[in-house]
Amino acid sequence: MTDIQALLRDEAESLLSYTCNAIPRENLYLPSPNFVDEVFAQTDRKPSVLRSYQTLLNTGRLAGTGYISILPVDQGIEHTAGASFAPNPDYFDPENIVKLAIEGGCNAVASTLGVLSSVARKYAHKIPFIVKINHNELLSYPTMYDQTLFASVQQAFDMGAVGIGATIYFGSHESRRQIQEISEAFAYAHELGMVTILWCYTRNGEFKKDGVDYHVSADLTGQANHLGVTIQADIIK
Repeated sequence: MTDIQALLRDEAESLLSYTCNAIPRENLYLPSPNFVDEVFAQTDRKPSVLRSYQTLLNTGRLAGTGYISILPVDQGIEHTAGASFAPNPDYFDPENIVKLAIEGGCNAVASTLGVLSSVARKYAHKIPFIVKINHNELLSYPTMYDQTLFASVQQAFDMGAVGIGATIYFGSHESRRQIQEISEAFAYAHELGMVTILWCYTRNGEFKKDGVDYHVSADLTGQANHLGVTIQADIIK
């Protein structure tokens, strides 16, 4: 058994004993085997989207629980390949990334167009693929908090992916363009029957005030998540 209190250390008491008084627990839709039926079946999603979502929920060691564990690997773009893979060079080979997700019992593997397309014919029918369609490349200087489209929804669909993923840097100077791009991409993905996953991150230097970093504050992250749902992200991270 994992000793959660030992892992949380000084924060254990405040985190484990915290009770939310603002939102009654009865108002929450918690993960369950019937999550698609109870929540998404009431939306305008096509039956093919519901099928793709249920495929995620029915895959891996968490199948049937309503919980999802996705292996995301965008090293090489968001994170430099040398720094990420040099300690274990086997993972320069895209096939080993997919094998790791399968052996780990993940519901899906999320990675770049290049990684997943190179092994799609061998593995797309063995584990759900999530193609990350935009990235923040790290060669530009100074670093810009901008997510650029690297892949199309059609490319993800053609390789047999069940879904697409994207990141939006909410609060950044480029966020409105990113919102528009990903909103259009998600709409097309739903037309093709794919699930949409959004990484909602806050990025703005003004979110740091008087030595305090407010990037992870509930107000900012909650608003970012709400905007993600507004453009019909099926899963929010």
